[in-house]
Amino acid sequence: MKLLVTFSRKGGKQPLIAQTVKDTGVLINVERAFIESNEGEVLIDIPDEDAKVISDAMEKAGARVKEMEDSVIRDESECVNCGACISVCPQDVLSFDETWTLCIDGSKCVLCGKCVDACPHQALSLLP
Repeated sequence: MKLLVTFSRKGGKQPLIAQTVKDTGVLINVERAFIESNEGEVLIDIPDEDAKVISDAMEKAGARVKEMEDSVIRDESECVNCGACISVCPQDVLSFDETWTLCIDGSKCVLCGKCVDACPHQALSLLP
């Protein structure tokens, strides 16, 4: 399961991920991190059965946690299946099926947004 963790380090530079791993014993895979001065956003991948434990530990530390059920959203009325998004995706999230229809494997997505930027019809978006 993927969790989007947003946090503030205004009170100090506590190692949120390391402390959570230490406290829970659950290994966390960091898929993407954006940290700027005192604010940060991290996309993590954890075993489904540990989601509540990790969420609770991070929220207790002051972070906001959002479960990511989907990643890229495709507006089927706008998508023309051109494939512009496929070539820019660094994680092979997007592909064509046997009928040349765009398919999305959200489990691979790291929310980089490259596909959204590449889409000439603005048919793709990331979840807020």
